[in-house]
Amino acid sequence: MILVVDNYDSFTYNLVHYLAELGAPT
Repeated sequence: MILVVDNYDSFTYNLVHYLAELGAPT
């Protein structure tokens, strides 16, 4: 489960970072 969470967290982090680059208010 830890591995799954880690992989999902990495994917989510990249996705959020990408959205932030688009100009999300952060």
